[in-house]
Amino acid sequence: MTRLTRILSFLVGIFMVLATIGAIGAWLVYEHYSQGLPDYYQLAAYDPPVTTRIYAGDGRLLAEYAIENRVFVPIKVIPKRVINAFLAAEDKSFYTHAGIDIPGLVNAVIVNLKNYGSDKRPVGASTITQQVTKNFLLTNERSIDRKIKEAILALRIEKAFSKDRILELYLNQIYLGQGNYGVAAAALNYFNKSLDELTVPEAAYLAALPKAPNNYSITKYPEAAKERRDWVISRMLEDGHITEAEAAEATAAALVQKARSGEERFEADYFAEEVRRELVQRFGEDGLYKKGLTVKATVDPRLQEIADRILHKHLVSYDRTQGYRGPLGHTDSLDEWKTTLAKLGAIPWLYEWQPAMVLGVDKGEARIGFLDGHEGLIKLDDLAWARRRSPEGRLGGAVKSAADVFKVGDVIAVEAKVSDKDKLDDVEELDVNGNMVEKQLKAEGLPLYHLRQVPEISGALIAMDPHTGRVLAMTGGWSYKQSEFNRATQAMRQPGSSFKPIVYLAALEAGYTPSTIILDAPIAIDQGPGLPLWQPENYEKNFRGPATMRQGLQHSRNLMTIRMAQTIGMAKVAEVAERMGSVDKLQQTLAMSLGAQETTALRMVGAYAEIVNGGKKVVPTFIDRVQDAQGWTVYRHDERKCDGCQASAYDGAPPPQLPDERPQVLDPANAYQMVSMLEGVVQRGTASAVKAVGKPLAGKTGTTNDGRDVWFVGFSPDLVAGVYLGFDQPRSLGAKATGGRLSAPIFRDFMIEALKDEPATPFRVPPGVRLVKVNEATGERWVAGDEGLAIWEAFKPGTEPTGQQQIIEGYANYGQDAGYGSVIPTGPFGQGQGEYNDSGTTIIDSTGVYQDGGQQQPTYGQQPVYGQQPVYPQPQPQFPTVQGQAPILIPPQPQPQGQVPVGQLPGGQVPQPAYPVQPQYPVQQPQAPVLIPPPASSGGDSGLY
Repeated sequence: MTRLTRILSFLVGIFMVLATIGAIGAWLVYEHYSQGLPDYYQLAAYDPPVTTRIYAGDGRLLAEYAIENRVFVPIKVIPKRVINAFLAAEDKSFYTHAGIDIPGLVNAVIVNLKNYGSDKRPVGASTITQQVTKNFLLTNERSIDRKIKEAILALRIEKAFSKDRILELYLNQIYLGQGNYGVAAAALNYFNKSLDELTVPEAAYLAALPKAPNNYSITKYPEAAKERRDWVISRMLEDGHITEAEAAEATAAALVQKARSGEERFEADYFAEEVRRELVQRFGEDGLYKKGLTVKATVDPRLQEIADRILHKHLVSYDRTQGYRGPLGHTDSLDEWKTTLAKLGAIPWLYEWQPAMVLGVDKGEARIGFLDGHEGLIKLDDLAWARRRSPEGRLGGAVKSAADVFKVGDVIAVEAKVSDKDKLDDVEELDVNGNMVEKQLKAEGLPLYHLRQVPEISGALIAMDPHTGRVLAMTGGWSYKQSEFNRATQAMRQPGSSFKPIVYLAALEAGYTPSTIILDAPIAIDQGPGLPLWQPENYEKNFRGPATMRQGLQHSRNLMTIRMAQTIGMAKVAEVAERMGSVDKLQQTLAMSLGAQETTALRMVGAYAEIVNGGKKVVPTFIDRVQDAQGWTVYRHDERKCDGCQASAYDGAPPPQLPDERPQVLDPANAYQMVSMLEGVVQRGTASAVKAVGKPLAGKTGTTNDGRDVWFVGFSPDLVAGVYLGFDQPRSLGAKATGGRLSAPIFRDFMIEALKDEPATPFRVPPGVRLVKVNEATGERWVAGDEGLAIWEAFKPGTEPTGQQQIIEGYANYGQDAGYGSVIPTGPFGQGQGEYNDSGTTIIDSTGVYQDGGQQQPTYGQQPVYGQQPVYPQPQPQFPTVQGQAPILIPPQPQPQGQVPVGQLPGGQVPQPAYPVQPQYPVQQPQAPVLIPPPASSGGDSGLY
């Protein structure tokens, strides 16, 4: 017994010594590995990278931006079903251990010893707390050192944070494959569901992923994925989270990945990219990609779809006039033609078109094959447009055989033929619904196709709310996936004649009126020493002689615009252009009055918005509001305060009135005068194609030299839109390319669909404007028996026609505001009264000195006086009563018969060369009623405006 006691005492002593040594060793290990550990208190301020989401105006998802696709969800709203699935799979004793699961660790050691030498992967025993430690504070390094540090930190974290906080960190941080971080993002992208919609088998699958998400992909390894899911279901049953019936049902359920619904997303890549750029500018890269912003964009999906479709249709239609540039590719052997097609991969900028291989060619048709093996035909009748185009741009002869277009082995783009007439042959034809529902035509048992090619020409279309600056639609080219360059916001191009309204607005501010007579006659400009004379021309290369400002704008007369700009001074034009935001700094030479300075389509649309909205400043925006991850609004485009908008319930009171804080950049009366003139451009001018819309519209065409860029910018009372077309590497669009022929039809087709459910709203007339019935040709008051067209013209009080007119010839300020560009008029009148003579040239050099030694010319700042200038008659006008309202009769001002004194404008105003400060606009007094235009006459054009 004594011997046994001694042995036991010895063993106990040995054990105590070993225990002491072990404790000392453990303490030394703890102290060693505790040095330099990461600060785990940073978990208290957990701010993970969260996905920023951009939503369209109807609530559909427009775009997502993130470095980690994550949606943070608080633990309180994560369903118990999801939590239980992860606990069963990863750490069933999570709520009872202190950070390290000792029984689980011992069990793992035993299992791994049994499996030693086999191919089985070692079993882990990491708790959720340890995984949080690894994911947040350490690396994925497989080593003893990392495991020791992980255990130490896990113990410390358990003391510092609650179990729910640790689980919340884990479920939001864990990577679950296919770019998904956290359970919420995974539920959305694997099953297109929110967390509370997940079923037991779906929650079990998500819980099966943390160990090796790539190994359990539903699409790549469906059997392994289901096996792992069913294992999690069995663990949930074993731990009592589900019943046997639920487990059986879940195990029997098929495992199918569901893509996110296309109906929940809206694609507008150019628009989304513009929003992204603005977010980066405002919040930085980290703010966009990490802070989980919620952004409401201004895009209207209905208008955006119309804009995309209409622009694409017209781009293709124009491109067909330029001939066929050749196939997408070619192969000399048809042995592996399907492989050749497959190597092309996806070509997203073909849209609904398909790549096909030419398998056979004869005179009347070409036989084509597709990747899926089916075949089709392209008939010769459908290839008339496909004349070969040489590298120099010359078109070949007429297509007489399919062999003139194709070679066997060509890879081409095609579209199903659904009508005997190609829908792209005639751009005037509009498919209102935009859907081709006819059945595909067949011949010889094979489906028929049209040859297609991606257009070389590009362009842009922008639509905006003129009152708020909200961009409702924007198409920046054929395809963002083909070219990310946005022609609406980034392309700096010459606006051409679409800039002329700004010149004439400057003239209206200087005291001129739409009835002001301007000389349309040849001129030349001295460009300075050593440079040739610049001799601008009208597009039609003819001259009208004296004509009204309205006619000059309606018919886009270059020479009238130049004379007007010379008279008021380019400094004034530059000030108005910069005030309206069309350009930053306008070069003050006369060529700029014809739109020679480059700008963007977005800026031109913004400037036109300020015309139609009554002269209020417009700041274009693509974003309505931005909220941070907690829901606080951090940016709002409309910054006005609404004190009455915070009511918890409607109490029957009238809606609150928001203040109008927009700066006034144009006199409302001048703005309306321009609206009225631009309406004339549509009704009787270069944009007559737009009349087909059948609703009040106004706008201006624009064409640059050689037809390199063609424009149309226009508006209804509540929608402004602009169209630009041109090649990315500028070159002529053709001898007959104009804004009226190419761009205005795009605007027309867009507006037909955009306004189809809207009433025909007339343009709003501001208080103080006086509408006088005038002869459209002369600008003088209309008299019964006058020839021509009677229209209602808008005047500011005191500027109505008096029967005394002067002709603007462009002498004022020559050689000054226009730099070297001095106007050189030709002899304006012959011997007979009112006779126009376009012969002879008088040259003015850059100093303003006349070189021909001819007749005496006016001195600087004066208008010339012509003894034979006609005086227009001034009979008493007869005004009809409009809509029961008695109009104000505006008699002529008492003036002596004859000419207005030299250097004066109607009303006795003296023109000034420049306005260095922005004018202050007085409040118009409602002393004169507005005359509402009557309905259109039976002649087609309305005679009264």
